Amino acid sequence: MNVSSQEDPRKNQKDRTRAAIVDAALTLMRDGVTPTVTSAAEAARVSRPTAYRYFPSQESLMSEIMDVTPTTEPVEELIRSMDGSDPKQRLDELLDVFNGIFVANEGQYRAALRVYLDTWFAARKSGQENPDVRFGRRTRWLENALEPLHDSLQPDHWHRLINALSLTLGADSLVILKDVCRLENNEALDVLQWTAKTILDATLREAGTTASDTD
Repeated sequence: MNVSSQEDPRKNQKDRTRAAIVDAALTLMRDGVTPTVTSAAEAARVSRPTAYRYFPSQESLMSEIMDVTPTTEPVEELIRSMDGSDPKQRLDELLDVFNGIFVANEGQYRAALRVYLDTWFAARKSGQENPDVRFGRRTRWLENALEPLHDSLQPDHWHRLINALSLTLGADSLVILKDVCRLENNEALDVLQWTAKTILDATLREAGTTASDTD
């Protein structure tokens, strides 16, 4: 079950539009053409103004297709292959794979964070109130990883759980733990695993359910 597509059709449509632009740019790259926002928009059959809302500059598009999207394929494969019913185990696997990808590609992800910030400022300068500068992959991954819990939680518990766990996944949190808290990679990964487990356990206690209720 694709939870996010059922509960937020507008977000799902925006994700599809962004994905279409990225896929078109990747196809141009494979054909030996360095994509621009305009050429990717044309290939994706998306209007130029729409494409520039997602990627205000060629740099932001290139960062996405060269530094981020290719490295996330192992996570996409993990999500596609998940078949167990234990949400804790599924969550552990997700954090292991994606946070491990950050450690292995730290320079690329730090560069991507800088581009995301630059893109946000450029979009705000052009008049966008809430710029869509990132894919939001982690919420989709979390929703799919924790899908066995979905029907046993109230909507408010579910949404708060996904939002809270988003803080334990990805470059942003690891940068804070490494730069601010001065942790080594292994220490930072352990903290995020512990935090994710604590958040999940607290949600289950509050909702009056357990992971075994999903079996």
